Amino acid sequence: MTKIWKITEADLTDESKEDELHEQLEEIKIAFTYGEIIGIPTETVYGLAADARNGEAINRIFSAKGRPGDNPLIIHIHDISQLKDFTAVLDERVTKLMEEFWPGPISFILPLKGDYLSTNAVAELDSVAVRMPSHPVGRKILQHADIPLAAPSANISGKPSPTNAQHVIDDLEDKLYGVIDSESAIYGIESTVLDCTQFPYRIARPGAVTKEELEEVLETAVNTVTEQTDKPISPGMKYKHYAPRQPLIVIEGGINNNTKLPVGREQKVGIIAPETSREFVSEDMQFISLCRERDSYKEAARNLYSALRIMDTSDVDIIFIHGFDKVPESEGLMNRVYKATGNEVIQSE
Repeated sequence: MTKIWKITEADLTDESKEDELHEQLEEIKIAFTYGEIIGIPTETVYGLAADARNGEAINRIFSAKGRPGDNPLIIHIHDISQLKDFTAVLDERVTKLMEEFWPGPISFILPLKGDYLSTNAVAELDSVAVRMPSHPVGRKILQHADIPLAAPSANISGKPSPTNAQHVIDDLEDKLYGVIDSESAIYGIESTVLDCTQFPYRIARPGAVTKEELEEVLETAVNTVTEQTDKPISPGMKYKHYAPRQPLIVIEGGINNNTKLPVGREQKVGIIAPETSREFVSEDMQFISLCRERDSYKEAARNLYSALRIMDTSDVDIIFIHGFDKVPESEGLMNRVYKATGNEVIQSE
């Protein structure tokens, strides 16, 4: 039976729960020591964590998720000093970015050194993606375990990522040792991934930290990886991700009175869109409100995977999702939307 640890942010400073918290953290640390995999909270999505030095534990992650072995994992740490064990000397520009954005929703791809990490955790690359989560409970677990944890999203590979403990249980309950039941992710999509192994640096996966924010700190241009590589350097580059079981299509420009949906007469239709679009959706369609306004990009990102999961378990035959304006603030959100649809698009009239 999957172990459930209930740990909230408030528990971390509640003196009456100090002994119980310590006991829980010790259990979690020991489980990692024995190569177990555990669902842990982060501010982006829930991660499926294991000791990044333990090859057998990493294999359990890949097996539980059904994840391709050439798709590298992101290593999670709680302190910059841990990097000395497995990365090359940091460029001062990288250090500047870490000081600005860590802890937070950004991962840095750095040159790998030595054999400290398991080779399957980094998909046998000569680089490694690392991040420092800001979720208080996730950070506490990392601090107490005091080991680097490999932690991809805690879901079946290719399906919508989990943003709360119940999502993890729904997908993986019989495949992992335990789950920390804590506050939901506040960003709702995976971290920005910045490739710092060459200069100018390159965004390998967009997220909450935008290109413009990175350029402001660096005072120089940042590129974006656009090609699909045979051997991806970052999660989210090569494979279709985040998708429900039904066909999912983007409505670029959003839904309105004149929008014609390519559906059959008997097909049940689902719509995922801002609340302001509800008036254009007929009553026989299932509507999920993603956010309040068309420009509520952060709210939409936070709710995206939950909306896709609800539709995935519904009886609809086909799903249409609102295409948000292409602005810096929506880049990470729309990256996940297009990945989930396999770039299936219709234009709103």
